[in-house]
Amino acid sequence: MNMKLFCQPSFLTGLVLRLALVLWVTPAPLTEWYLPFLDTSTNTLTLNPWGTWLDQGGAITAFPYGYVMWLAFLPAILVCKALALPLMFGYGTTLIGADILMLAVLRKIVPGRDRLLLAVYWLSPIVIVGSYVLGFNDLIPVLLLAGSLYFFKRARLILSGLVFITAVSAKLSMILALPFFLIYLQHNRPLRQYLPRLLIGLGAGTLATVLPFLLSSAGVSMLINNPEIGKVYELAFSIGDSSLLYVVPLAYLLMLYAAWRIKRPNFELFHSLLGLVFLLVVLMTPASPGWFIWAIPSLVAYQAASNRIAVAITAIFSLLYVVGALLITPDARLIVEQAAWLPQATSHLLFGGKLSSLVHTAMVATGIVLAIRIWRESVSRNDYFRLSRKPFVIGVAGDSGAGKDTYSDAIKGLFGSHSVTTLSGDDYHLWDRQKPMWQVMTHLNPMANDLEGFANDLVALTDSKNIHSRHYDHQTGRMSRPFMIQSNDFVIASGLHALYLPILRECYNLSVYLDIDESLRRHFKLQRDVHQRGHTEEKVLASFTRREPDSARFIRPQAAHADLVLSLQPIHPRILEGAGKNHPLHFKIVARSRNGLNELSLTRVLVGVCGLHVDMATRNDATEVELTIEGETSAQDIEMAARMICPRIFEFLDLKPQWQDGVMGLMQLITLSHINQALTKRFI
Repeated sequence: MNMKLFCQPSFLTGLVLRLALVLWVTPAPLTEWYLPFLDTSTNTLTLNPWGTWLDQGGAITAFPYGYVMWLAFLPAILVCKALALPLMFGYGTTLIGADILMLAVLRKIVPGRDRLLLAVYWLSPIVIVGSYVLGFNDLIPVLLLAGSLYFFKRARLILSGLVFITAVSAKLSMILALPFFLIYLQHNRPLRQYLPRLLIGLGAGTLATVLPFLLSSAGVSMLINNPEIGKVYELAFSIGDSSLLYVVPLAYLLMLYAAWRIKRPNFELFHSLLGLVFLLVVLMTPASPGWFIWAIPSLVAYQAASNRIAVAITAIFSLLYVVGALLITPDARLIVEQAAWLPQATSHLLFGGKLSSLVHTAMVATGIVLAIRIWRESVSRNDYFRLSRKPFVIGVAGDSGAGKDTYSDAIKGLFGSHSVTTLSGDDYHLWDRQKPMWQVMTHLNPMANDLEGFANDLVALTDSKNIHSRHYDHQTGRMSRPFMIQSNDFVIASGLHALYLPILRECYNLSVYLDIDESLRRHFKLQRDVHQRGHTEEKVLASFTRREPDSARFIRPQAAHADLVLSLQPIHPRILEGAGKNHPLHFKIVARSRNGLNELSLTRVLVGVCGLHVDMATRNDATEVELTIEGETSAQDIEMAARMICPRIFEFLDLKPQWQDGVMGLMQLITLSHINQALTKRFI
């Protein structure tokens, strides 16, 4: 943690306030439950402190927590006993230590917002009153849960699972978060492959902390007889004569369903849903005041992502919490009754009437407003939430040999094969290669392709439905049997006629046309068809002349419908003269966009970071922007440039995106810039 943080006046104010409360306030839970249990369990150290406590006639409700909660307070309690200090000092300093660690974890989850964190967390009335005035220990399990979330965000899943189980051991209520962890991993495709790591951490943590507790019959008895567990059933509606509808379990199950419906969550969305669950639980139950600390990390993240109104509403909610908690606290009533300077009717006015219920009602109303705002701002407006409703569809058209498959594979490598479905127009040829119809018709003729089937399948994938399609084998020239293709977060439809039909163009969020220099196209097509697809050189050369009329009539006009035209050009006209002598070919990229392509920032980055030569021009009455880019660049430079131009897009990329060198890397960068713009436009 940055040491400057400890010198901030707001931090010092909060620290002094905490120390003062530890020294001068002795809450009822400490004197009645926690400190007697900790005192007894440390007089004779044993692996079964719950059994020792009950054997000595202790209350069964005193310490319904697992080993982690006991071990968290044990060192400070032992030090206080050794120094003959009051045990409340050990309890309080443990909470302060956990508080500082929580601040450090929140700085990792919400970076760069130190002033806000000090204001909305370190000086939070909920944290200070709940922990130091009322004496509840919920800060310990919430700290462990926040630590698990931090490791989860960093994809360190074994540690995340291990720390999560320690949170459950500290307080069983944290188990509410486990299904959301599992749903997140199941639906986040880049992370799904690491689910076994989380399970390893969960298993190791269970063996180390939960299983030993379950072997203690006294500990299990104290947990089962904890009256707090039954509070979730107190809000219920009668259905008939003998049935009740429990609202809290119902709301929890509905939140689980809402989380399951989101097919591609990110961490912010997952964290927001988790916070909503805890917030709704404490709002709909006669909760212990300590339970409200469960929602603090998510409320802090929400305030950091929102505006001042969110901070103001959360502050009102916190103040109502403080007033409501003090009105139901016996210690507060005793203090008021013993204050001789207050009027005699004060106690009855504050504690004997409906004031506490009215304050609680106002607090719940404010909490519901917060929950609605969190759902509206952090969930329904989240890019991943919207993407989960409909895939992002990219259309790629171009002549034969223009590099459609190579380009599609490069884009697929950025998002990961697990998140991308590809639909190839070659799979919709009407006949196998051996059929006589190809003697009178070329593949470039729309009549030789099942474009209606191609369009229907693309519409189905766009609607998140699965399809059955064949695959054209270029080696054998035959179609395979139909197989299922699942829709995905991203769908790339490529083919000779990908932009030919209006219904196809309506499906795309981004349409791309590859317009390669004709001499280069013929060179690459000759290399591919001869060496990869088994055609003879004479047959390929003859196809150029035969296909030219159809190319001019059906293929090239599609460029007018593309949002982005990428043209691969030779750096000089005679570049292919030595192509057979194993020397590298050098190209330039001409990118033409109807939507604009962040041309100014892109030019600065390409020149300053990648060291390229860039010329910019406008065409068609300034409705199109054209960039001509020359030079060599590395995959590392492309990644750095992407982080500068469109950093938000990285949330959608694979954990380890496959960046390319050279012109293909430039195509990746320009395409990502357009995807970022298309996502922004789509979410307006």
